[in-house]
Amino acid sequence: MTNYVRIFDTTLRDGEQSPGATMTSAEKLELARALAKLGVDIIEAGFPAASPDDLEAVRRIAIEVGNPTDGSKAPIICGLARATKNDIDKAWQAVREAKHPRIHTFLATSEIHMQYKLKMDREQVVERVIEMVSHAHNLCPDVEFSPEDAGRSDPEFLYIVLEQAIKAGATTLNIPDTVGYTTPDEYGAIIAGIMKNVPGIENCTVSVHCHDDLGLATANALAGIQAGARQAEVTINGIGERAGNTSLEEVVMALHTRRPIFGLATGIDTTQLTRVSKLASNYTGIVVPPNKAIVGANAFAHEAGIHQDGMLKHTLTYEIMRPETVGVTRTRLVLGKHSGRHALKTRLVELGFALSEAELDKAFERFKALADKKKIITDADLEALVADEFYQPTEVFSLDGLQVACGTMGLPTATVRLKGPDGKLTIQAAVGTGPVDACYKAIDAIVQVPATLLEFAVHAITEGIDALGEVTVRIEAEGGTTATNAQRDFEQVRTFGGHGADTDIIVASVKAYLAALNKMLVATGQYVKQPEMAAVLN
Repeated sequence: MTNYVRIFDTTLRDGEQSPGATMTSAEKLELARALAKLGVDIIEAGFPAASPDDLEAVRRIAIEVGNPTDGSKAPIICGLARATKNDIDKAWQAVREAKHPRIHTFLATSEIHMQYKLKMDREQVVERVIEMVSHAHNLCPDVEFSPEDAGRSDPEFLYIVLEQAIKAGATTLNIPDTVGYTTPDEYGAIIAGIMKNVPGIENCTVSVHCHDDLGLATANALAGIQAGARQAEVTINGIGERAGNTSLEEVVMALHTRRPIFGLATGIDTTQLTRVSKLASNYTGIVVPPNKAIVGANAFAHEAGIHQDGMLKHTLTYEIMRPETVGVTRTRLVLGKHSGRHALKTRLVELGFALSEAELDKAFERFKALADKKKIITDADLEALVADEFYQPTEVFSLDGLQVACGTMGLPTATVRLKGPDGKLTIQAAVGTGPVDACYKAIDAIVQVPATLLEFAVHAITEGIDALGEVTVRIEAEGGTTATNAQRDFEQVRTFGGHGADTDIIVASVKAYLAALNKMLVATGQYVKQPEMAAVLN
């Protein structure tokens, strides 16, 4: 027993068995690269005997991911095989070109599986395990054996099977709770019993593999690890058969966040968890639920006023992990009917509005009225609310003309004519990676105020081929500073939003960008047209 837990990722095999989650060979290869970069120790790349395409996908992963050329650590590339010579031979054919290949074979040991699925008695099961593990060991020095449905197997029989697997050459023993039946106490006791009663176990790695049928997969896996297992078989986003597998991000972050309790570590780069989660979701088509632990959209979002107030005073009041630890840029305070004055005031300051207490009271009253009708209040809603109540925004620069050339035959080029604050017309041309980028570069050359584009979103707000398109942008004022100590905790900077609508989406994009720039110019004091606006804007 060491203090290091190996992470065995089976997203490409067990995860792909989720209904509708089949990936192409190219997608599996790309996800395998991401898993290797994440720091996964073992990648179960597939089930080579399932089809020629699966065999070829595993072989490509073994060659390209299992033999890194950049000096990084080579992960073990594993192929799954039933306890038959044909399956094992195909698994070896698929993984043998990896720097560190592994064959993973399995056979059921529960009474219900032996009687109804295998139609084998105990003696036949033991003989098959000895024969097939020996065959795999003759091909590959790294062999993993799994007694399928171990969670419902007779412990004494399980000890016998595992002992024989070790003698036949198994180096890793995986203990699957195949149907997600056990509780943490039961599963931990199974692992503890194996550690105590199986001769030769000290020379093997014991692994946990839990399913989530009762919602206990992560709890069971952690109980098994506490009992002595040092490998966890997991999937990204917890996908897999039926209700899914143990979630990689949940196990890794539990060990990371509660290290004083577990005293264990993994080799995972936690800052990549969110990125890999999104990649897996895109490739499998399985959407990550908003309330999913660690990587869900709401994992670092707070709407309740009490929570938001506490977060603004100190992040540890309601967050046990910093969002950047898992690759999320910042905590998100969601404004809705449960939000309080403190959260509203903080967000308004971020948007460039510095209201007096009386003005804030009035804005908060209107905010609550709007929140009763709308679940989530966006920045655009807040800007419209404040603008309508206190001021009409100043148009510093306005669009007077626009011409764009783009396509596959040349460089995207935009010519923009803007009317400045003095009424003077300025024309500027620029080349970009696309028509919108070219337009924004031309505008930047005229306005000459540093800003960073943070968000760009396009929506159709009417129906039909001639739909009116709406563009929403958000920019960051370069060199902006936070207004309060609480905001510094979130590492927030001043941002400004803009909206534009037009049947020409490029024109709408330019209108939105100019609207955001105009707000930034006024709010940062770089342009003030009306003296009374100083009371409203920073």
